[in-house]
Amino acid sequence: MRISKKVSLVVLMMFMLSILAIGCGDTSSTGDGEKDKAGVSDKADVIKVGINAELTGAVASYGTNARDGALLAIEHINAEGGVLGQELKAIVRDCKSIPDEAMSVSASLADEGIVAQIGPLTSGNVAGSTPMVMENQIPLIAPAATADDITLERDGSAKDFIFRVCYSDSFQGKIMADFAADNLGVKNVAIYKDASSDYAQGLADYFTETFTAKGGKIIIEEGFVKGDRDFRGTLTKIRGADPDFIYIPGYYEEVAPLIKQARELGIKAPLGGPDGWDSPDLVGVVGADNLNETYFTNHYSIEDENPKVIDFVERYREKYNKDPDAFAALGYDAVLLLARGIEDAGEVDPVKIQQALEKVTNFEGVTGTMDIDKQHNPVKGVVIIESIDGKQTMNTRIQP
Repeated sequence: MRISKKVSLVVLMMFMLSILAIGCGDTSSTGDGEKDKAGVSDKADVIKVGINAELTGAVASYGTNARDGALLAIEHINAEGGVLGQELKAIVRDCKSIPDEAMSVSASLADEGIVAQIGPLTSGNVAGSTPMVMENQIPLIAPAATADDITLERDGSAKDFIFRVCYSDSFQGKIMADFAADNLGVKNVAIYKDASSDYAQGLADYFTETFTAKGGKIIIEEGFVKGDRDFRGTLTKIRGADPDFIYIPGYYEEVAPLIKQARELGIKAPLGGPDGWDSPDLVGVVGADNLNETYFTNHYSIEDENPKVIDFVERYREKYNKDPDAFAALGYDAVLLLARGIEDAGEVDPVKIQQALEKVTNFEGVTGTMDIDKQHNPVKGVVIIESIDGKQTMNTRIQP
């Protein structure tokens, strides 16, 4: 059969293109698995983990530190051989500290095929994500959402796919009340809370319930709102009541200038607060001397001599050139708990992982050894952090 010169030329061109394709290959994935900049394979059989965190916005320091802790955990797990022989691959998204954005991010992550989601950090943003993860039956592990109802349905039963590695507000409010009464020996307390925050309101209620049951008195209660920066008028009123102790449930953005102004007004009483105080920015705003005799409930301390904590702190410092705060530790633990759930499930199936997470006991995390209870909360201890000359020190650990 005779072949024309035109057809021969076309065949030759097709042959040359096929040779080029073989020579160049697909650089996004090879039989051995190409690695991205984080050292994670781009193979199809990686386990995709969504990280939905507040990387910008009002509580960006919480989200960025938790993300860094989570990525460090993924790096460590992959270096040890992964989970069920597969590598974890993080898909990181910014919810911008906005509940509606957290919902949109969760929907997007579900479309990308994640088997679980880490974060967001705050209770409001986790609530924003909840409808999407529940609808798609994807486990969400909240590193730091402490509101009691985050894991609960209205009837008090657990939301199937919502878990956390942090303690609840009712627990930390009670612990601070116990510490104020038993360790500091105070009798008359002022409460100055963020009145615009359910988080702060819940903490104030739980503190009051426990403290008054122990015979203490709340002699004055005042409020501020998110965004306030001048607290002098109310602090002057509180100073006139002469409390032994001031409990200030709120986030560091408002608490930092509040503490500074309290000390400038001559208020020398000890001050206490929740985990929302934990920020490396606190000492820079308040000043080291002004933070003396301040205490807050937290999830861990870098001074803890537990070998697991020591190893985590050393690796975090090496990777990020800074000390890990509690949010970094909680982000780390959230990933470790997920890995435990996948291992216990024996397969990479979101529903099977959820069922395994419900049964976790004796999980050893950086923030403590914990069991997951029927309401999907960790049963673990609380650390009381005291500031001494600007340095966070572990005053005591209180077990449940």
